[in-house]
Amino acid sequence: MKTIAFLLHNNFEQAEYEEVNNKLKDKGYKTLLITTNDDKEVQAMNQDVNKGDTFTADIFAKEANTDEYDALVVPGGTVNADTIRGNEQAHSIIKAINDSDKTLAVICHAPWTLINTGIAKGRTLTAYHSLQTDLENAGATFVDETVQVDGNLITSRNPDDIDNFVEAIDKALSK
Repeated sequence: MKTIAFLLHNNFEQAEYEEVNNKLKDKGYKTLLITTNDDKEVQAMNQDVNKGDTFTADIFAKEANTDEYDALVVPGGTVNADTIRGNEQAHSIIKAINDSDKTLAVICHAPWTLINTGIAKGRTLTAYHSLQTDLENAGATFVDETVQVDGNLITSRNPDDIDNFVEAIDKALSK
């Protein structure tokens, strides 16, 4: 059974974790939640402004072993993505997955993390529309598509695209 890790900090977009997680579990994947928080309780948000549910992480980022994961998913949420993009432990996890050519799937504001890790440069990707200039300034080619696959990298725009995002992850892991 393949394992998909989710990397989260407080204020992530609930649908981009919960719906994606549930759909991947329904397809037979094992999932686990990694947090960069100081405790394992991770607060979700809905549309960045309304508090969502609280989820309990399986492990802290400092304990993560990317050799154990077949893929990494980074949900959006403006605050979550902005926090993760400045977190060195998160950078290490994201880079290790990418450098191992494992599936790296990021949605909505999470492509911001690809800028700070250097992964965006030279890649074709999509994201929440307000990130276009940042991503292009980092050397990425931005496309307005529900999902974009560039090698091991899967990007998507927002919660409305979750079904296509999940299908792209499943297809990549079925190879």
